[in-house]
Parts: sequence; C-alpha cells; structure tokens
Amino acid sequence: MNYLFLDNGFEEIEAVTSIDLLRRASVALTTVSMTGQLPVKGAHGIIVNADVLFSQQSFEDAEMLILPGGGVMLGEHENLCQLLISHNAQNKPIAAICAAPAVLGKLGILEGKQATCYPGFEHALGESYVGGLVVESKNIITAKGPGLSSDFAFCLIEKICGAQVADQVYDTAQY
Repeated sequence: MNYLFLDNGFEEIEAVTSIDLLRRASVALTTVSMTGQLPVKGAHGIIVNADVLFSQQSFEDAEMLILPGGGVMLGEHENLCQLLISHNAQNKPIAAICAAPAVLGKLGILEGKQATCYPGFEHALGESYVGGLVVESKNIITAKGPGLSSDFAFCLIEKICGAQVADQVYDTAQY
C-alpha cells in the first residue's frame, strides 16, 4: 500500500493531482489524515476527505510514503517523523513536493542524496539541494512546486508501476 499524508494547509493541486493520477494507474493508495478527522482543509479552502486517520493505521504494508506540499506541518507529527525515518532506513521510497522536502531534510533523510524544493526552503535541504524540477535520488523523489504536480505524479507512477503504465496514463490523461 502507498500512503499520501494530509494535514491542514496542504497544497490541493499537489495532493489531488497525485491522488487522481495514481488511482488512474490503479495504484493502491490510501490518503491519511493527520488532523484526527477525515475531512482535511487545504491551503485554498478545498476540503478532502481522507480514507483513514493516522492513529488508526499500522503502516506495516507501506510501500511508498507521499508528502504533498504545504506539508511543513507534517514535520510536527512525531509518529509520522518516526515512520519516515524507519521507512528510509529500509531504503523504501519516499516522495515529497514543494515545501514537504524540508521535512525530509530536517529529519536527516536526505543525507547523501539529491533533492529539490519550493524556493525559500533550500536551507532545510542543506547540501542535498540541487535545484531541478523533479529529482529522483536513491529512494527519494522530490519536486519543486505546484506547477509540477503532474510531472511528480507521473514519476511516482513510473517508480511504482513501470514506464509502460506511466505512458498509458500519460496518454489517457492527454498530458
């Protein structure tokens, strides 16, 4: 199972585009609320109903963990931070877009890897910051910001399902 984490203030275009395209690719994806309630309000007032609450999920079956932007608040959740650190220690894939790569940087997950992020958050990535639009480095995928939501999602699809499935979704989505 792949998990996408939502906290109040998430970037809607990054979360919803990823959810939509991953589900078009038939990726097993569960959205997770960090708020204690299934409805989660995005940065622009759009409410998304998550599939599960973080507190009710074990994550033993976790394949990829996905952090949409606006997600710097995600770094305030100790249990999520421990999950990210553990997942990284097992060399399992983690993806983050926009400001969310800063969470990975602050946790030391980007050490020895390359990454990108939204302008203004480069300091949290330290020596890992290389710029770029979508950067894949070892088990980490990062993207710069909202305008790259589709590119980010297609990179995730390719990582999970392979290039052929990514190309099929790319074609049917008319991207």
